Amino acid sequence: MNEKRINLKRWFFPYFLKHKRVVLLDLFCAALTTANEIVLPILVRRIAAVALDDLSKLTLQLIFTMAGLYALLKGIDMLAGYYMIYVGHSMGVEIEKSMREDMFAHLLHVPLRYYESTKVGQLMSRITTDLFDISEFSHHCPEEFFIFTVKLIASCAFLCTISPSLTAGAFIMLPFMFFGTLYFRRKMRAIFKERREIAGEVNAKTETSLLGIRVVKSFSGEDAETEKFNSESARLSGVQKSSYRYMARLNAMVRFFDGLMYVVMILLGGMFLRSGRITTADFTAYLLYVAMLISTIKRIVEFTEQFEKGMTGIARFAEVMEVQEEDGYLGAATDLHAVSGTVEFKNVTFAYDSAKGNVLTALDLTVNAGENVAIVGPSGSGKTTLCSLLSRFYDLSSGEILLDGVNINDLSLPQLRGAIGVVEQDVYLFSGTVKDNIRYGKPDATDEEIRAAARLAGAAEFIEKLPQQYDTFIGERGVMLSGGQKQRVSIARVFLKDPPLLVLDEATSALDNESEALVKRSLASLAKGRTTFTVAHRLSTVRTAAKIFVLTERGIEEIGTHQELMQKNGVYARLYRGMEED
Repeated sequence: MNEKRINLKRWFFPYFLKHKRVVLLDLFCAALTTANEIVLPILVRRIAAVALDDLSKLTLQLIFTMAGLYALLKGIDMLAGYYMIYVGHSMGVEIEKSMREDMFAHLLHVPLRYYESTKVGQLMSRITTDLFDISEFSHHCPEEFFIFTVKLIASCAFLCTISPSLTAGAFIMLPFMFFGTLYFRRKMRAIFKERREIAGEVNAKTETSLLGIRVVKSFSGEDAETEKFNSESARLSGVQKSSYRYMARLNAMVRFFDGLMYVVMILLGGMFLRSGRITTADFTAYLLYVAMLISTIKRIVEFTEQFEKGMTGIARFAEVMEVQEEDGYLGAATDLHAVSGTVEFKNVTFAYDSAKGNVLTALDLTVNAGENVAIVGPSGSGKTTLCSLLSRFYDLSSGEILLDGVNINDLSLPQLRGAIGVVEQDVYLFSGTVKDNIRYGKPDATDEEIRAAARLAGAAEFIEKLPQQYDTFIGERGVMLSGGQKQRVSIARVFLKDPPLLVLDEATSALDNESEALVKRSLASLAKGRTTFTVAHRLSTVRTAAKIFVLTERGIEEIGTHQELMQKNGVYARLYRGMEED
């Protein structure tokens, strides 16, 4: 419980208190609507008392005065209710918007390691469903508890003035109801958290299956995917039923105790009427107040589901926001005004998981500015990892990487990554137009700069044949384009960025021969004058590299040109001949 309170103070109150004026006015309106309900039994009591005392005193003036007063209160109630529903919910929407924007911005700055162990579908659930529940919680929670508190105090005060003994007898059930509610709330909070997690799994499964629909259809995997989805769906249904079982038990408990309250009230009330300790008018008002109070208790119990959803949402929001962001995103110790591109790896050791051993151990490597080098080696030797470390996607276990003699840890991440252009085998294009995807390399680029980048990348020819040319919508992940076309768009994006360092990570390995030839020409043009790291499995693509580093599990085993390494007849030569035999 303490952890939840801490999360509430840290992760909810700062958003909530930004709207304190709206909240205060909302609570004032809640008080007005509550006054309407509190006054009604008093008016009924007054009319009943007059009628029972002397029916002739129940004049039309008195009746119209009572009715007019209640009509006035009802009019105020209508206006207050409008404010509570519209402005109150709008406040909740603003809180949801602020939290959603903060969560999304935070997710963009957390390390890649986080995404390796977290499903995107789970994050989608947190950023949509959870935050909607927080929105409802932020509006209704203060209202409901404020209204309940006002009604409880007002009812107890009024009932005690009528008959303290009768009130004590009727309200003896409230402590049992209170502790029973606390018990079920704890159970419901746990079940709602599990429910949210499984709902996230359903989202993740849906996303995975639909994004991979081509693979599903090509392997006739519809039945298998349906079975997997149905399994997750059944888990979700099971936990939903469990949450409703606890809700039903809570509701049954409340109904049991409010029934006992009425039984006690009828017994004691009847005896008090018989003995003359209470009047008929007082007993009538007493019944109305008890009925109002019990209906309020039931409303609070019904609100328990929404309350627990909101608390669960805040806890899950906090879990994401407490993930530490990448170090050094801003506030660099050093500023490089012009990057030439000299890169040095000094005694670099790295492990994704220390229990599984190092991927790179005490690695030393130097690349001069403007030099085109290749990183080759068997699968699993750490080629892609080496380039990921250059961009600080992961932090080193030990050692250092220098860019123009400056430790990359002393540079801000935007400056470091702004100096590096990456072209990968698995091209990711965003849903949008061709222009949108190329402009990603330079958000303030003009249309002419985008067209120039496309020409340099060899992409202009096919783009200009598209239905709307640069404004053509390319679909989710660029599904409307071929593999070679997507790769050339990604190269145009890097041309537009114009970085001094370039990383080509298996950039042509997934292409057919014709597309590969086109992309190779684009990459050769892109690499001119830039420090270039080419990670390659197909060694024929690196024969022209100025220097080839052969990386194995033992580190850099060989360095040289293609001809030098072939003459050496070592690891590189064996790999190259093995490729030719294949």
